Amino acid sequence: MTDLLPFVTLSLTPRSAWCEAAERLRRGSAAETVLELVLAGRGKDGPGYASRLRSRAAAAIQAGRSQRVTVVSWNDAAYPPALTTIADPPFVLWVRGVAASLSTPAVAIVGARAASPYALAVAERLAADLAGAGLTVVSGLARGVDSAAHRGAIGAGGTTIGVLGSGIDVIYPPEHKPLVRDIEKSGAVISELVPGTVPQPRFFPMRNRIISGLTRAVVVIEAGEKSGSLITARCALEQGRDVLAVPGNVLSGRNRGAHALLRDGATIVESVDDILAELGMSPAARTVGANGGCDERRGGRAADPVLHCLTPGEPANLDEIAERSGLSPSRLLPRLFELELQGAIARVGGGRFVRVDSSC
Repeated sequence: MTDLLPFVTLSLTPRSAWCEAAERLRRGSAAETVLELVLAGRGKDGPGYASRLRSRAAAAIQAGRSQRVTVVSWNDAAYPPALTTIADPPFVLWVRGVAASLSTPAVAIVGARAASPYALAVAERLAADLAGAGLTVVSGLARGVDSAAHRGAIGAGGTTIGVLGSGIDVIYPPEHKPLVRDIEKSGAVISELVPGTVPQPRFFPMRNRIISGLTRAVVVIEAGEKSGSLITARCALEQGRDVLAVPGNVLSGRNRGAHALLRDGATIVESVDDILAELGMSPAARTVGANGGCDERRGGRAADPVLHCLTPGEPANLDEIAERSGLSPSRLLPRLFELELQGAIARVGGGRFVRVDSSC
């Protein structure tokens, strides 16, 4: 409780304080110290504000434990490294399912809630193909494209992550409770909001930054001009993630938002190969020759500047690799994901990576 309490309390503070708090945590400040600084600036909220916030946090932790929910805080080894690089990462994640799935290489699929049969079919097919390529599919558990993407990944025997805009114990929409149970078997359903939080319109744009932050790329399917999926795409661009879009019917008006993304330079998606190519995973690059020899992806490993910073068998965290390579974490993390997908490095927990010493 002691270690968790300041992180949960920070998650209850006004969002305007999150970026500065996150930056202090990155520089190594203790969570309790950061919390005290944030609360010191909230004198206008009246006497007892800090005490009330801590009490709410303690009650939330107790509620989570009673429901057997896993609480992953910023300093936890299970906290996904990808999220530490965004400007305002969640201080805690409330997790149902397999927490380790949060640190797997992932792609987000988002789109319309009132989706056409075409969009639903595309979402399900792309998710299944991404799962077949070993990628986790992330989406928002909403009706329409989101749920089709989750089901596609599950149907292919893959892993998927759903990000809620409500507390972890308040499934919205309620008809997705069976889907949540299916996701939990190998993936995870997560929220940054304390248990018992009911869905509100302002929470969904907030959760979109987590959807994009967990992933290497965001694929938009059938988004209108005011679609929430465009918020996810904007978050992805701000976070240095790739944005891709599926073209659709120009007569219906359903896809104007996605088409605008394409005009602005988003990569067009006609099949999973377009996504894999954007990630540096060509179909040939993930195929091992019939003779068991090296596939062509291995050719450039020795000269890779990131691999050059890693010694086989010696784990290093994101900050250490960034310092050695001279790359910022936002630029480094996507490359680490690519190398992990290629089998050149492995994740060993605690946000650390180790080089795989493989030769033919």
